[in-house]
Amino acid sequence: MMNQCVAQKTVVPDELLGQLVDSTTLLRQPTDLRARLAADGYVLLRGVVGPAEVQAAREEVFGRLAEVGEIRLPPGEGIATGESRRKELVDDLGEFWRDVSKGPALRHASHGPSMREVMSTLIGVPARAHDYIFLRPGRPGQSTRLHYDRPFFARGSDRIYTAWLALGEVRGDEGPLMIIEGSNQFQDQIDAMQQVDYQSAQSPTAQVMSDTVEFVKSRASRLLTTEFGPGDLVVFDMLTLHGTLDNQSAAGRVRLSCDVRWQPATDPLDARYQGENPPGTTGAGYGELNGAKPLTEDWHTR
Repeated sequence: MMNQCVAQKTVVPDELLGQLVDSTTLLRQPTDLRARLAADGYVLLRGVVGPAEVQAAREEVFGRLAEVGEIRLPPGEGIATGESRRKELVDDLGEFWRDVSKGPALRHASHGPSMREVMSTLIGVPARAHDYIFLRPGRPGQSTRLHYDRPFFARGSDRIYTAWLALGEVRGDEGPLMIIEGSNQFQDQIDAMQQVDYQSAQSPTAQVMSDTVEFVKSRASRLLTTEFGPGDLVVFDMLTLHGTLDNQSAAGRVRLSCDVRWQPATDPLDARYQGENPPGTTGAGYGELNGAKPLTEDWHTR
């Protein structure tokens, strides 16, 4: 299927792997598309954002990281230097990451007409995006543990969806998104997560801290993933368990993606994720995100 897949340093056996189902053709059949999202908890849509828009966003983001010594030139290749001068050159890491996250090329890709049209089709009514964006440059050795999004978005609308966008090619060994098959039916996990409104480090941990492979085995499930092209999109609901595989790039390539939450435009908004300078989940703004850390540092769990 792909190169060897690794989750939290454990090789995923072939029998536990499956492919994300491509639903791109269903864009012409909105009712069927929504039915698949409801049934599976996710849909994969290829090439939603055009390659030129994605490349512009990629060069913009990696260009900023090159300025602080983290990405080699040319920045569009996304190759890590293994070094960082971010703390030396930047006074406020949160403000730096907010500035990167508000880049016009990035926002055109993540919040532009292509995304708005697709998300409105999926939701079935005019949709709006949260202003706060989760921009994720994942260097080799990094991954995101399994989690449900519900604890982080437990306020405002009850019809929020995550839009995960590939900002460039993501090969199987570069830390692609993974979804646990049928996890939108894991009622014991869902019941527990629906009790959590994550606000601070004192809140219950939202990520699944047990071994990913053993967890999938225990559920008689499979880990679904694929190789992504620029502008490919995965949309999933708040009760679908997901994370990323480990980035194992031998070339030092940084996996770049972003995720944005979308909801019906008329539904109530969670003020934490709105405005020119949104406070974010914990009130620390963009400084609370892993992306605000120098690329050489490990990611935290929440």
